[in-house]
Amino acid sequence: MTISKDEQERLYRYYTEPKTVTGLTHRTLALVLAGGEGSRLKHLTAWRAKPAVPIGGKYRIIDFPLSNCVNSGIRRIGVLTQYKSHSLIRHLQRAWGFMRAEIGEFVEILPAQQRTDKKEWYQGTADALFQNIDIVQRHHPEYVLVLGGDHVYTMDYSDMLLYHVQTGADFTVGSIEVPVAEASSFGVMSVDENMYITHFTEKPKNPDCIPGKPGIALVSTGIYIFSKDFLYKTLVEDAGNPRSSHDFGKDIIPASIASARGVAFPFRNKDDQPAYWRDVGTLHSYWKTNMELCSIEPELNLYDRDWPIWTYQPQFPPAKFIFDDEGRRGEAIDSLIAGGCILSGARVKRSVLFFATTVENCSLIKDSVVLPKVSIGRNCRITRAIIDKGTVIPDGTVIGEDRVEDAKRFHVTDEGIVLVTPAMLGQNLYARWQDEFDG
Repeated sequence: MTISKDEQERLYRYYTEPKTVTGLTHRTLALVLAGGEGSRLKHLTAWRAKPAVPIGGKYRIIDFPLSNCVNSGIRRIGVLTQYKSHSLIRHLQRAWGFMRAEIGEFVEILPAQQRTDKKEWYQGTADALFQNIDIVQRHHPEYVLVLGGDHVYTMDYSDMLLYHVQTGADFTVGSIEVPVAEASSFGVMSVDENMYITHFTEKPKNPDCIPGKPGIALVSTGIYIFSKDFLYKTLVEDAGNPRSSHDFGKDIIPASIASARGVAFPFRNKDDQPAYWRDVGTLHSYWKTNMELCSIEPELNLYDRDWPIWTYQPQFPPAKFIFDDEGRRGEAIDSLIAGGCILSGARVKRSVLFFATTVENCSLIKDSVVLPKVSIGRNCRITRAIIDKGTVIPDGTVIGEDRVEDAKRFHVTDEGIVLVTPAMLGQNLYARWQDEFDG
């Protein structure tokens, strides 16, 4: 492949060049909601928060919204944590401690602290903000960007911020078009010709289609921008409403449509098509998102040097592929292989292997996601599986070929994806009280 001199110089430069901070982005505070339990990910979130789940070979899910903020020029960020947040907080400290608070840049961790008179944990997304309203006010933002910590996408938030200001909105909701059959899992919006929101329903059984687009619905991406005065007033009113579940999608947005100006921001790519955005809330969607990254030209480009995804990267040596004998050759095809991995006479196809994973002689891994520090023995065959961190797969193990047998030992989704954890194989890594074990 031949590249131009300008492209060669761009690739050779010593540093990245994220978007410059503007007066608009500097007056914006981003709040990432990262306290959810993520129960639909089953055993993957038994001992870690959903935003801390590894993805894409070297990242955590939360790295995507945080990287979007930094690359968009929004450098004042708060992360609201709650559920089993130790690994998430540790990752934030390691990966995101490079910001300089002295010049107004930070990633601030806001754990649930029972900061109101009710002495409660976060009761919903809106309550999470209300419990930290004094901290938010101390930063004096003009606009508050609220993000989910569990979605995978790349987005320039400054475009949405400018749209919010130009339309004079009180609140703006990031939106994307999806098939109506999938819309029941999201908040569904109806809009007029100017994209003003006229109706909003959280997870309706029968979603409305977009006028003129049968079979397509407009859904919320969980990305919100609020003007400060509207947000403070609304949070206080919602906190005093005993009938509210204190959630943005269920309560705040629907209740505000009649009295405030709410607009939908269409999240689209450079070809004016719905942009790449994935909710990795289920095992199947998590597996599918990782598999999409193995495509020859994936929609989500992890190799875009103008939009890097920042993370903490453990110091491991390069991936290694050894032996070149017939039937005993270390090779990977259409796969992502992280540092520290050793494929010792093993074959990997359409799979993601996280760091420090080893695969021994004559084993075959296909269409699978293998998390860090997994050891896979000899003569194994693993297909359409998710192997959790630290699992040791014994020699001769077969996974993904007999659904009935898999279900006896592991968790199998309706789509046939097999989740394997150390505890399922009797490998109890960390003993706990009352015979509970940390997998």
